[in-house]
Amino acid sequence: MYLYLIRHGQSLVNLTDWTGGNQDTPLTDLGERQAAALAHWLPGYLPAVDALYASTMQRARQTVAPLAAAYGVEVRWDDRLREMGNNRFDHTPWPDDALPNYPDYWASERPFTTITPAVEGGETMMHFRTRVGWFIEDMVQLHRDQVVVAVCHGGVIETAVDHVFNVGPGRRAEGGNTNTGLTCFQYVELPRRETWRLHFQNRTEHLIGVE
Repeated sequence: MYLYLIRHGQSLVNLTDWTGGNQDTPLTDLGERQAAALAHWLPGYLPAVDALYASTMQRARQTVAPLAAAYGVEVRWDDRLREMGNNRFDHTPWPDDALPNYPDYWASERPFTTITPAVEGGETMMHFRTRVGWFIEDMVQLHRDQVVVAVCHGGVIETAVDHVFNVGPGRRAEGGNTNTGLTCFQYVELPRRETWRLHFQNRTEHLIGVE
């Protein structure tokens, strides 16, 4: 199985001057251009996909729409692909019009502490890693010899790396994930070999010339 994870296009919450806290915001004008550029470029690199998944948050929905049109496939919506802290500890999503805010500490600093302390029932970083790992292992079972594309969030991609590399709770490094950056994992089944291969992370040549 080849699993391609794509971060959503630029959203209002990604702006350096954003002061509105954690909200389910739409793409910016630049984010829409990024999504269009991705949909134009990706079919030339990846001519066919067997399944197209996406987070249910607005910025992922808007990013995946031109991809679905380019490939002529339906999107499979999955709450497990939502950004960290936007689901409860039982993996059900918070209402998109009432998302809880993040604390003043980074999630990896306190991986067993809730990411949304102002509300009861919020997930920790380890709950988040569980739902992302659950999604990945489901993909292995459902699409073992297929190509899967999933539009998600930067935190999901970082946590997918943690999952396939079997990183413990105390993460000590992270990679950058540009808006609409593309990451590719391959699930392999060779005796006495590693199960996963990371082919590339944060591929962005489709953004050349996109301002």
